[in-house]
Amino acid sequence: MIPEVSIIIVNFGNIDFVQNCLDSLITNTKKVSYEIICVNNLVKESDTNILREEYNAKCNIQFINNETNLGFAAANNQALKIANGKYLLLLNNDTIFIENSIKKIFDYVETQNQKLIVGCKLLNEDKSHQISIGKFDSLTYLFSTNFFLYKLFPHSKRLNKYYLNYLKFSEPTIVDFVKGAFLFISKDNMEKLKGFDESFYFYGEETDLCFRFAKIGGEVVYFPNTSIIHLGGATTDKMPWFKFRNQTISKLKTYKRQFNGLSYFVALLLHYCGLLIRVPIYFIGGVFTLNKYLILKSYYYSKQLFVLSLHNNR
Repeated sequence: MIPEVSIIIVNFGNIDFVQNCLDSLITNTKKVSYEIICVNNLVKESDTNILREEYNAKCNIQFINNETNLGFAAANNQALKIANGKYLLLLNNDTIFIENSIKKIFDYVETQNQKLIVGCKLLNEDKSHQISIGKFDSLTYLFSTNFFLYKLFPHSKRLNKYYLNYLKFSEPTIVDFVKGAFLFISKDNMEKLKGFDESFYFYGEETDLCFRFAKIGGEVVYFPNTSIIHLGGATTDKMPWFKFRNQTISKLKTYKRQFNGLSYFVALLLHYCGLLIRVPIYFIGGVFTLNKYLILKSYYYSKQLFVLSLHNNR
């Protein structure tokens, strides 16, 4: 039987997160048929065998093992090629289900225009609200972000591209992009987009996907009537330089996609200035408060300046 939803989970380096994710998914998902495709980047074969033995009898699950870390975009695209469902759920491995979210969103999408990407409400581990949605970059947003104005005016529509997260939504709402921890899209639409852009190695893939989707007339919907827990950064927090470096590279790729001509160079200048002012601010703050993490952030921001220069000289 062809499943209604193909659930794609990319797992990097560790099976603990994916086990928690799968356990909660299987427990809470009812009345909708699904298959699971778990793509393991840089996961030991012995760990994959543990997953296979534990879950083969519980659900329809397949595994793809990659000996190297291909990145989030490429791994999802691998799974897309073998997915059989009418819909795809692109799911982070550090998510935990607390209700029948897949069924709720499946039922909603079945009654709507099929040209949709849908994201649900994301919660932190303590079930407090997590940033789930945002607006595409503009030069105003970049100026505000790089000079900390968004911190002073978090509710400002003009100065904070995440201001929508401070509003309370009771109904599905069209937004620019949803966070990539939970993306629900038809397989047909994903194939029209030719999957994720694999030049995005880690970070920014979902924003780029939503941006390209809007270009072909698609709509991105925030569905606030169901929630999942997203641990957020659970995989990359132990690899800070991997995180900082790839955040910078993905931002540069995003600017190139969303800006043209002079606007692109202004975006780069704003980003460069943002990094430049953060180096002394975090270093001085770290020294005065004896906070090693702030000093480390200063160090990584200085390294990002090098990455920025290297990337733009290619």
